[in-house]
Amino acid sequence: MNCIIIDDEPLAREGVQLLMDDAPYLELLGSFGSGVQALEFLASTEVDLIFLDIEMPGLNGLEFIKALNHQPFIILTTAYPEYALEAFELQVSDYLVKPIRKERFLRAVLKVKEIFNLKNNEMFQVDDLEEDYIFIRHERKFVKIFYKDIFYINGLKDYVMIHTLDEKYITAMNLKTIMSKLPASIFIRTSKSYGINLTKVQSVDVDFIDLGNKMEVPIGKSYKEDFRARVINDKLVDRNKS
Repeated sequence: MNCIIIDDEPLAREGVQLLMDDAPYLELLGSFGSGVQALEFLASTEVDLIFLDIEMPGLNGLEFIKALNHQPFIILTTAYPEYALEAFELQVSDYLVKPIRKERFLRAVLKVKEIFNLKNNEMFQVDDLEEDYIFIRHERKFVKIFYKDIFYINGLKDYVMIHTLDEKYITAMNLKTIMSKLPASIFIRTSKSYGINLTKVQSVDVDFIDLGNKMEVPIGKSYKEDFRARVINDKLVDRNKS
């Protein structure tokens, strides 16, 4: 995968380059000290992945993402964890907090590599929806996925990834379309990029929903009220309720 690094700190850029030594499938095309320089480069060169800092003078990382005409995979590298929710709303692939641990970096890039390979292979396509399952078309055969096996669906621009306990399926369909076809009694949007199976919810904090099995998804500000009304309020055991 072709990639670039954007960070106003030279040592931070060098640090990411060193981490890339353990990821031979990444090819560095450029390293930039500002978002403006990177935008000029991207005007004539296509990349698959961007390592992007947030706090930079001039154009910050989140503003940079909004300025892109075509968004590749983006892994944010930042010293500020408080931007995580807003970042996931912008459909970034991962969020690494500095100082970045090698194992955390490799986990992030392997996840991107997996999605990149699935997308390029064009292996999956939603073919039909039935009462309690969907069919996924895989080359010459059809694979059945029951609603009960789906934990969450991650929308990434023009395709989605369906996450079950053991498998991940990708298809060229946006999140809005697939969510409109799934039963609203079971599935709900939690942000611009995520939809979840309500039966999998284990706990909810301010910004994230725990689905169990080490699966956690963000909940966007504009989705919290609807989520609480549908998922929590009627089932909430409160000492003030009689």
